[in-house]
Amino acid sequence: MSTSRGRVEDTYETQNDQRLDELHSKLRTLRGVTTDIHDDVERQNLMLDDTGDSFSSFGASLAQSSRQAARAFGLGQGGVKQWRLILYCILFLVGFWFTWKIARWWWSGPP
Repeated sequence: MSTSRGRVEDTYETQNDQRLDELHSKLRTLRGVTTDIHDDVERQNLMLDDTGDSFSSFGASLAQSSRQAARAFGLGQGGVKQWRLILYCILFLVGFWFTWKIARWWWSGPP
């Protein structure tokens, strides 16, 4: 009876060892996945930081360009009046329209 009991205990011990090995394997896999996720999150954070810096730089550049354009057109205090800017826009559109008509006539021939 003690021999069969010893075999049963050995069987249980072997099964426990197998389950423990499986658990260690799963833990190693889980640790690897966790490490991969952490590395990916770090890369994404760096990319977001770089993107934020790029947008901040673009915003500053756009603001500076806007200030320079305002100075060039004389907008702001004591600058060119609004009607003059509107006149420039209208002249630009009329010039573009004439250029378009001439280009169509040139490429398609006279009607």
